[in-house]
Amino acid sequence: MKTDPRRLAAMQRMQQQLGYQFNDIGWLQQALTHRSYSSRNNERLEFVGDSVLNYTVARMLFDAFPKLSEGELSRLRASLVNEGTLADIAIKINLGDCLYLGTGELKSGGFNRPSILADAMEAVFAAINFDADFQTAEKVVQSLFKDRIRTVDFSNQGKDAKTLLQEALQARRFALPKYRIEEQTGEGNEAQFVVSCDLGELGWIGRAQGNSRRLAEQAAAKEAVAWLEQNYSQKNKKK
Repeated sequence: MKTDPRRLAAMQRMQQQLGYQFNDIGWLQQALTHRSYSSRNNERLEFVGDSVLNYTVARMLFDAFPKLSEGELSRLRASLVNEGTLADIAIKINLGDCLYLGTGELKSGGFNRPSILADAMEAVFAAINFDADFQTAEKVVQSLFKDRIRTVDFSNQGKDAKTLLQEALQARRFALPKYRIEEQTGEGNEAQFVVSCDLGELGWIGRAQGNSRRLAEQAAAKEAVAWLEQNYSQKNKKK
């Protein structure tokens, strides 16, 4: 597979951030190849990488929280192993700069699409497994998830801000929020999104910024949750 100097440099930087240097760069190239680019793509690797990821995070949670029940551990794992988390990690290690995408996906900004980033991230875990061994892949996953597990919020049962906001609004019989992209600048690692969160009948609109649409939405939802809890409680006290 032909690789231009720019992508080679980006792949080298990504390996440094992963803390793993590939022996056979072909494994990494396949993990970064979307089906729109070639029939030899990352879909089969994604299948294996999903298992590597789920086992490793499950084991980390099992060891870190010996008093939690199976149900509690499952909910925490689901909050950590999902498209949003994987896309966030992919953005932080600049994976998007390394992707092999077809012309259509390139034009539509596929290098910044959460689903593509998440799938490639899982494929990278599998690629490390095949290039080295399971223990090595496990160590890479551990290094990427250790801080997230250490700081997991038990009071929210691992739920993200958008889920918490939805539940808070439904509990108070209010309509669900509406998210809108107010501004988008830059591309790839330089991309910035400004997203608004509109609580409709409550008359509150918050805005937040992030280097992906999802991150900006989560930040706006977090502000909305704080506003709702404070102001709705105050209104109740006045009645």
